[in-house]
Amino acid sequence: MTLRDRAREFVERPWVTNTILGIIIFNAITLGLGTSAAVRAHAGGLLDVIDTTVLAIFVLELALKLFAYGLRFFSSAWNIFDLVVVSFGLLPDSQGLSALRGLRVVRALRLLSVIPQMRAVVQALLDALPGMGAVIVMISIVFYVFGVMATMMYGAAFDEWFGTLGRSLYSLFQIMTLESWSMGIVRPVMEEFPFAWSFFVPFIVITAFSVLNLFIGLLVNTMQSAVEAEAEAEFEKLRDLVRSETDVVDAHVRELHEEIKALRTEIAELKGQGNG
Repeated sequence: MTLRDRAREFVERPWVTNTILGIIIFNAITLGLGTSAAVRAHAGGLLDVIDTTVLAIFVLELALKLFAYGLRFFSSAWNIFDLVVVSFGLLPDSQGLSALRGLRVVRALRLLSVIPQMRAVVQALLDALPGMGAVIVMISIVFYVFGVMATMMYGAAFDEWFGTLGRSLYSLFQIMTLESWSMGIVRPVMEEFPFAWSFFVPFIVITAFSVLNLFIGLLVNTMQSAVEAEAEAEFEKLRDLVRSETDVVDAHVRELHEEIKALRTEIAELKGQGNG
């Protein structure tokens, strides 16, 4: 075994991975504590030492991975992410950028791959992205149409909310989220335009309810597909295992047949020699 193989085996050991993960979480906590003026006043020096030590551990981890995997290191998105984040910490006078190292805590999401149910949820979210893109395009068209209409109808009287297309789109987004849409925007507009409800209510129904149901439907369908695909994969593995075990049993049975046949031949020969 070469030195590179030993380094690869070392960095892939579970206790090494768990230790790095624990350090990532610990560093995220210390970065959070560093945002407190009181904590910085009492333990600022200790936090700086911890930050430097953790950064050194991260650099050593990346150096070992670079040596162990070579160019294959860059085939992993997580490795590239780690390299970029650690590089920020190595920049001179990087006090404003050091908090970016706390983003390494997202590597804790690797725990999701251990739980089959969570893995199905993540797979469903990834599979739903193309469908979500189509829904986003559709709602963008709806927003644009309603935004132009709102600007033309209510822009002159309510310049703060609908004076420009950008303001109208922002106000419509607030209405879609149902955040203070009635008392904050719609009712004041209705005082000037009594039939304004005929514009805002259909917009809310189309965006806040219909589009939300579309997103939920996409997630449910893709999640079901992911679960079915995973179940099919597990079934295929089980079938392959049964087939391989059956082949082994068949091989043993054939060996037993050959041995029995050989024994019968030997017995027949012995009987022939005894009769002679």
